[in-house]
Parts: sequence; C-alpha cells; structure tokens
Amino acid sequence: MNTNQTSTEAATTEVVEWTVEEQYASERIDKFITEALEEDVSRTLVQQWVKDGHVKVNGKTIKPNYKLSEQDVISLRIPEPQGVELAAENIPLNVVYEDADVIVINKQRGLVVHPAPGHYSGTLVNALMFHCKDLSGINGELRPGIVHRIDKDTSGLIMSAKNDKAHASLAEQLKAHTVNRKYIALVHGNLQHDQGTIDAPIGRDSNDRKMYTVTEKNSKQAVTHFVVIERFGDFTLVELKLETGRTHQIRVHMKFIGHPLVGDPMYGKSKGMLMDGQALHAAILGFKHPRTEEWLQFEAPIPADMENLLQTIRTS
Repeated sequence: MNTNQTSTEAATTEVVEWTVEEQYASERIDKFITEALEEDVSRTLVQQWVKDGHVKVNGKTIKPNYKLSEQDVISLRIPEPQGVELAAENIPLNVVYEDADVIVINKQRGLVVHPAPGHYSGTLVNALMFHCKDLSGINGELRPGIVHRIDKDTSGLIMSAKNDKAHASLAEQLKAHTVNRKYIALVHGNLQHDQGTIDAPIGRDSNDRKMYTVTEKNSKQAVTHFVVIERFGDFTLVELKLETGRTHQIRVHMKFIGHPLVGDPMYGKSKGMLMDGQALHAAILGFKHPRTEEWLQFEAPIPADMENLLQTIRTS
C-alpha cells in the first residue's frame, strides 16, 4: 500500500486517503479499509460507511464488494457518530494538574486515550467526562479535550484542554515543537553512544498497514533525541525527547537503530519480560499555559510495573 495515507481533521470529520499498491490489487475495499485504519473498527461498520457514500474511489462512490486496482485513490470521510452519547465513567485518574483551562493526567498503562467508532467506553475521554464536566469540543464528539495522545500501553503524562481557546493554544505549541516531551524507555541491547539524534522519516509500512517504518516513501520528518541513563549489558535505559510527534515514533526509531523497546508487541520482542506492553513512559511534559503564558512543567515517576522490571534486571 502506498502510505500516502493523508489524514486531515476538521472540527467534526476526518478524511483519510490511500493510494493502492500492486500487492493489494483485487482485494475488497471493505477489508482493505478495516485493516488500514489505526482505530479498531469492524468490517460491518466500514461496509455501512461505503453504502452511505462516505468512501470514494477515484472520486466515485462504490459498493462494499468493490475490488481494488493498483493506483486506485481511496478517500474515506469518517462520519461523526449519529446519536452516540459518550458516557461519563468513574475510571480512576491520576490528576497531576488542573485549572479552568487545562488538565494534566498521568495515564495508566492499558488505558486507551479516546473512543473510536464501535468502541465508545472505557477510555480516558470517558474518565475525563466524569471528572471534568467541561472539555474542549474542537476535535468533535469522540475526542473532546484531546490535544495529543499516547499509545494505550504507554504510561505517563498527557494534557487535555477544557475550552476551545486552550485547545487552539496547546495544539499550536505542539505544531511548533515547543512542548517539552521526554520519555523513559527500556530497550534491548547496549547503545553504542551515550547520546544522539535519530533523524529518520516515518511512514506506513507497505507490508503491514497497521505498522509504521522508517521510509523515504510518502513519509514525514521525524526527530528523536536520546540520552543513556543506565546500562545493563543486554538492556539500556534511555531518556528520549520528541522533536516531532509521529505515530509510534519512539517505537519505530528505536527499532530502526537496532534497539527495540522491551515488551513492544508490534516492533520489539518480549523475551519473556514480565510487563504488559512496551516499557515506555511519558515522564516529562512542559508547555506554556494557554491563558497566563506561564511555563508549566510536570514530571511523573516510572510506574511500578516498569520499576519492578528494572529491579529484576539490575539484580539478575
């Protein structure tokens, strides 16, 4: 698949496009889209989107059983859910900071950030709705307050906006790369250098539509800085600073340099490590307050499961 998966978001809709590569010719379009989307959506829902005219191929509406041809351009306009009311859920949250404009959460591993079509409960958004009652509506019904996200199995700091003005400010800071985001990760192997920068573009993996890879083809610039914190022979603990914010950026970059994250189910190897998900923690988050313009910076300690893993390695 040509991963010129361009994605644009308006206040209420998201438009995604793909250009079909040779290996996906003759595949049904509903199967292709179901597997290509980052969000976990059902094939039945995708078929309904096709029937409702939200999917076009080369500018024309098609049927759910349409067979793809090489170089077909698929356009999907993901509709806002009709009549879906997200429920506020009393999910425990570790609130690090909160005022009238912004809330910062230390997210637990295993918590999905926002709902997706067909999966409307058990997320950070549901928890925030219970806790806050007031969230920015810029990102639409399913993503109130959400300015950025971290993976389900990554723990750590994430900020959300409580009004549209705050949302616009925080989003602009992310776009301008002025937000300070630092992660702690345990990776396989012994890094050769004590510090360095990985400047390698990231795009969709043509062999697996749900994964990303370093590629020059239809990719975006991605920059990650690393500093070694501690060495364990077969493992290294590193601090990583994001300059850009591509999907799975740290996981892809560390795999690219031969040091995948411990426990990463997609890009690494578990090696029997006793941790559910990748050993990655969003430890530091700094940004300019959207109203007062004061610099705020927060730090979250390594969670217990990751700390226990480090202690096991140190004593082994």
